[in-house]
Amino acid sequence: MDAQSARVRQARQAHWEQRTQRPLLALAVLFAVAYAVPIVDSSAGPAVIVACTVAEWVVWGAFATDYLVRLVLAPDRTRFVRRHWLDLCAVVVPVLQPLRLLRIVATLLLVGRRARMANQIRLTTYVVGAVVGLLMFGSLAVLSVERSAPHGNIRTLGDALWWSFTTMTTVGYGDHAPTTGLGRLIAVGLMLSGIALLGVVTANIAAWFIARFEKDDVEERRQTEAIESLTEEVRALRAEVAELRALSGRG
Repeated sequence: MDAQSARVRQARQAHWEQRTQRPLLALAVLFAVAYAVPIVDSSAGPAVIVACTVAEWVVWGAFATDYLVRLVLAPDRTRFVRRHWLDLCAVVVPVLQPLRLLRIVATLLLVGRRARMANQIRLTTYVVGAVVGLLMFGSLAVLSVERSAPHGNIRTLGDALWWSFTTMTTVGYGDHAPTTGLGRLIAVGLMLSGIALLGVVTANIAAWFIARFEKDDVEERRQTEAIESLTEEVRALRAEVAELRALSGRG
């Protein structure tokens, strides 16, 4: 493939990603609603459950189609697959094992990957969105597996939200805890995610302070250099004045 064709493909890929950014985020919201309704409303009928399941798979299909289109438009498809292997895993995993929890993880991964491609979405917005998403999906996921557990103590959405918050912040009061294997697996994911997000926030705060200090240091060096330059000029002017006085005295 020549350079011109590669540039054309890259431009088409960037155009596709820009045009599909908002629709995919809207579909992600639809997925959140479809996943939450059967869990929050435990009395939902079979028709509602089927509709929500279909909506979840439609959203997954949209992200899978998006991945395939970007793969076709990519100038170097092998490099695209290597750089976006996490996207590929998120697309393939729900097909290999169509569990609802895996569809949640896959959709969150795909939403996060596509959101990071948008330059207008800043890191702060991404972190806040990640926190809210993890709290919501973590609460719903643990509630769906723990509510019917014989020895479970997470029975309401409020209990699940409180448990998710204390788990993500690694506080862990112990008043609510999962008793099933899948619930504990969700807990591990939330704890690791909370630690990772805390690390990202801490690193960026530290980077901001370092950048601020470096900016102050640069400004201070500029001022010092300017003062030294002015001092040299004043010395040169004094020398010239003294030389002129000496010449005037001789005259």
